[in-house]
Amino acid sequence: MNTDITIRTRRLTLVPLSMKYLNSTCEYAMNAENARLMVYLPAESRKEVEDFIKSAQAQWALARPDICEFAVLLEGKHIGGITMYFEGDYTRGELGWIIHRDYWGRGYAAEAAKGMIDYFADAMKLKRFIAHCDEENQASARVMEKLGMTYVETHGGRFNRATDGERREKLYEIKLD
Repeated sequence: MNTDITIRTRRLTLVPLSMKYLNSTCEYAMNAENARLMVYLPAESRKEVEDFIKSAQAQWALARPDICEFAVLLEGKHIGGITMYFEGDYTRGELGWIIHRDYWGRGYAAEAAKGMIDYFADAMKLKRFIAHCDEENQASARVMEKLGMTYVETHGGRFNRATDGERREKLYEIKLD
């Protein structure tokens, strides 16, 4: 896939995640409070974050990646990450995001996600987007609602790295015509 992709929104720029963003990714990915309700976070070491970025770069090198990881930039400052997971025959995408806690509550996750939906609906003709969040993560649920996503269900089977036991998660989707 083309690593020259840049997605611009009103306030944000989304660019492929690279080692340039290792330190700033560690700031939010290794922060236990920032990543408390995430499945794969918080990261346990800088090496784990480095390996994650290397894996993301390897995906970008594929003609048809399974995952596209973007850095979310605000006036050039890296404030979070957003991911598109491609499912099936590339007609459906799953969004995931994390924003550094210093930038919570300002609409950046919704703006970045809307930029991703618009870009991938146009560039790859994706027609359906889904997103999940821990049922306790009301902020992410609000982001999904702001995107026009519809609540589908809450189900079990979620295991977050930083929480004990099985959790429940909410599923939202949006279908484009």
